[in-house]
Amino acid sequence: MNWVLVILGGMVGAPLRYLTDRAVQSRHDTGFPWGTFAVNVSGSLVLGLLTGAVTAGAAGSHLQLLLGTGLCGALTTYSTFSYETLRLAEGGSRFHAAANVVASVTAGLGAVYVGLAVARALWS
Repeated sequence: MNWVLVILGGMVGAPLRYLTDRAVQSRHDTGFPWGTFAVNVSGSLVLGLLTGAVTAGAAGSHLQLLLGTGLCGALTTYSTFSYETLRLAEGGSRFHAAANVVASVTAGLGAVYVGLAVARALWS
């Protein structure tokens, strides 16, 4: 049963990642990977919120598998972040590569903390 929940979450998360990435990237005419940045930060926020809900007892392990492992696992793409950062650096856009690393890691961690804080405010 657990693997079905993970697959169902992934079936929603993967297309959501693609559509979000394309929608965000089409609005920016720069080499910076805004689409990947957006899905990683939003996925981190959802994961922080979900982790806080599970920790407070407001959500169960099945929801954690469906949304955390399945949906957020397929929505976020830190492997693409790594690839795009390397591509920027190799293409001579070292400033954008460094900015991508600093912004993605800082915003991703910040989003997790915001999600945890919101969950704490809601369920503690």
